Amino acid sequence: MTDTRTDAIAERLLREAAEAITTPEQGECLHCFVARLLDAFGCDGELRLARRYRDLRAPRAVALERRLAAVGGTCDCEIFLRGWWLREELEDDEHDHRPRGRPLRATPVRAAPGGAAPVGSTDRLPPCAGVRPGSTQPCSRWVRRRPRRQVWW
Repeated sequence: MTDTRTDAIAERLLREAAEAITTPEQGECLHCFVARLLDAFGCDGELRLARRYRDLRAPRAVALERRLAAVGGTCDCEIFLRGWWLREELEDDEHDHRPRGRPLRATPVRAAPGGAAPVGSTDRLPPCAGVRPGSTQPCSRWVRRRPRRQVWW
């Protein structure tokens, strides 16, 4: 009998912790939220984190998935691989060996020389600049990636 009660308490505590971890901070934009949680939970090939943000902060954004897919963001990690990049002037490249202007999650998380923050880690993310309530637009920390023009000779 006590095992059932203990199990119920443990499940409730786990649900509450998961809810607290996966709830966007006040004023946090979609992109900062997804980037922050991608490091902790990874990508499952869907827009799971983007949907979570929409459900909690912008329920009227019914075209969010279609808008993200239009720029190549068909899953959470592709939002950054194909859609938006962290502004170059905000990148901390002291221990980062990626070319400047590359997507935030283009490289796997790995240990950096000298015990610094891992390359590709969101520990380097600047704090979110904030957005108005109900918005799914990125804050000023993000810039839209423009596709390269192909030159035909």
